[in-house]
Parts: sequence; C-alpha cells; structure tokens
Amino acid sequence: MAVFVRGSVAIHYESYGSGYPVVLFAPGGLRSSIEFWSRTPWNPIRELSSRYRVIAMDQRNAGSSRAPITGQDDWQTYTRDHVALLDELGIDRCHVIGGCIGCSYCLSLISTAPERVSAAVLQQPIGLCAENREVFFQMFDGWADELSRDRPDISEALASFRQNMYGGEFVFSVSRDFVRSCPAPLLVLRGNDVYHPSETSEEIARIAPRAELVPSWKEGEDTARAVARVQTFLAVHTPR
Repeated sequence: MAVFVRGSVAIHYESYGSGYPVVLFAPGGLRSSIEFWSRTPWNPIRELSSRYRVIAMDQRNAGSSRAPITGQDDWQTYTRDHVALLDELGIDRCHVIGGCIGCSYCLSLISTAPERVSAAVLQQPIGLCAENREVFFQMFDGWADELSRDRPDISEALASFRQNMYGGEFVFSVSRDFVRSCPAPLLVLRGNDVYHPSETSEEIARIAPRAELVPSWKEGEDTARAVARVQTFLAVHTPR
C-alpha cells in the first residue's frame, strides 16, 4: 500500500502497469475508494493496466485515506489533493477516468490545471436534476454520520461542507460555462438513474466542444463495445 502524506493529509493510492499515466477517481460518493471499481460494469484497472500506468486512489476520508474536515472544504480541496499527488508522482500530464462523483473530480481538475489532462472518460456523471438534490444531501449525511462516530470534532463543519459539495448546480464542481469551453477531449458514458441523470450526460456531451457520448455501456455486448471505444479514445489522445 502506497501513502502520500501532505501535511495532515494522508492519501492512499495504488499503481498498476506501465506506460502513459491514467489516473482514476472512483465512484462511491464521498466514500470514493479503489474498491468501488470492482463494482462497476467495467473496471479500468483490469482493462487498462496492460497498456497504461494506472493510478487509483482513495479520496480523503474514504477507504484508507485520512484528512481533517473544515467548513471551508469544497471541490477545490479535493482537486488540490489530486494536483499534489500528480506532483508527488512526477506526472506532468495524464488521462483521467472518473466514475459517478469521480466525473466531477475530473472536470474540476481540468478546470484548475488544464495542462495536466490530455483526455477524460466520464463514467455516468453525477448531476443536479429537478428531483435529486435531497438524495445527494442524504448520501452525504450517511457518510458524515459514519465518520462522526469516531470523529465527533468534525460535527460543526459538516453543514457547510455539505453545502459546498452539493449546494451548486449542474455537475456541482464546475459550471456549464466551463464545460462549454472545456479544452480536454471527453468521452461520456451515459448515466440513467437518480444520481446520474441521463440529461446530465447528454448535456455534457452536447455542450463540451470535444465530447463524445456512449449511450449504452452497462450490459453484455454494450460493455464490450464501450471498453473497446474507451481503449480507442485513450489511444488517439495519448501524446506521442
């Protein structure tokens, strides 16, 4: 197990294979950790590590990663972890793949450090729709209640932190205006449930200047075709 320590933050990460780097931001809400990739219809660690250097991580306060929590924490707090990990590993540029909340981490990283990201695969992005604000708050509260059992000192920070993460619009971490000008090529695997609304995936693919949409990818031959399309997409955008 590899751990990167930055001040009071300890980030657990794992590396697989060799070649051009691909950094993974897992699904799982604020529980986003490496083990969630084993629950997805296709696992990028398994599918890509024969061709790429695949780096997976537990987000702060998920899995084996630990960090303080303050009322000022927000998407940029996570993005600073991601940039620091790239620096620690000597990675100037990489592909990124996000699942669920990981898609918003990808977009935030592109917004903050566009020169570091050569392409992004977004596996069912989270996004706000008419009926789902409360489900994100409930998901946050479940994570926070579990964490608070051992860390009662964080309780005063949680309300502000929750609002900072899920009080926004669209994909929460960036605006539509940013997506309209997003410089990185995007491959969007469409979501189809309350956490990952189809309309969010479709809008990202429609308004981003360099985006493609994969409508079906979760079952049978659709999964095999989607994996092949991801492989082709990453190969095309891998710097020579």
